[in-house]
Amino acid sequence: MKAPLIGVTASHTTSKSGVVHTSLPEAYLQAIIRAGGIPIVIPFGMDPDLQEQFSARLDGIIFSGGGDIHPSFYNSQIHPLVDDVDTLRDQLEIDLLNRTTAAGKPFFGICRGLQLVNVALGGSLYEDLLDQRPEAIRHQYSPDFPRKYLAHPVRLEANSRIGSLLLQPEVKVNSLHHQGIDRLAPGLRASGYAPDDLVEVVELPGYPFGLAVQWHPEWLTGDPDMRRLFSAFIEACRSE
Repeated sequence: MKAPLIGVTASHTTSKSGVVHTSLPEAYLQAIIRAGGIPIVIPFGMDPDLQEQFSARLDGIIFSGGGDIHPSFYNSQIHPLVDDVDTLRDQLEIDLLNRTTAAGKPFFGICRGLQLVNVALGGSLYEDLLDQRPEAIRHQYSPDFPRKYLAHPVRLEANSRIGSLLLQPEVKVNSLHHQGIDRLAPGLRASGYAPDDLVEVVELPGYPFGLAVQWHPEWLTGDPDMRRLFSAFIEACRSE
C-alpha cells in the first residue's frame, strides 16, 4: 500500500552567524515514519503558484509546535511575554490550513499547531496564561522538565473523534506551552480540557480528519494512545 506524503511545518530561524535554518525536532518525523507515512518538511519562500503545486501533492499536513503566533493575526496587542514570533511562518501556515481545508485533506495540529488552527479559523488566544488567566494551572514545563514529563490529565469529551480514538475519558499528557485558546473559532469543537478547563483538543466536525492537541504526542510515542493519534491521522491520509 502506498505510503502517504505528510507535510510538516517547521521553524524558520537565523543563527548568530547569520545562517537561515528551516528545522524541527526529529521526533515529529520519526512518529510519522513509525505510523507509516513519509514526512516532508515544508519549506519557506515559495510563491503562491509553487505553494499550490506543493500542497496538491501532499496527502495531509501536521502543524507542528514552535514560537508564539503574532497577536495581530487574532486582533490583539503584543504582550511582554510573547516570544519567538515569526510572522512569515504564521502567514505560511494560515495559508496552508486554508488550502488544506479547501481541498478536504486531513490535518493534525500539535501545541502551537492547535493555536494556529484556532487563529486561522477566527479564534483568539491568551498571550500568556498565568498573566491573563490567574486561575490556570501551570502549563509551561519547559525547559526545566523532560519533554516526556506527564504534567496533567486531559478530560476527553464523549462522542468525539478523539474520544473514539482513545476509548477512555482521560489521558495524561506533557505540557510545554504558555499560551492557549481564549475564544474558540467558529466551526471548531472543543473535545478535551485540562483540569483548569483550558481547551486541550479541538476538532473540525464533519471533516475527514481535522484534529489538534495542545500537548506534544511526538515525545510520548511509548504510549499506545499517543501512537494511535498518529496512526489514525496517517490512515486518514492514506484514504485520500
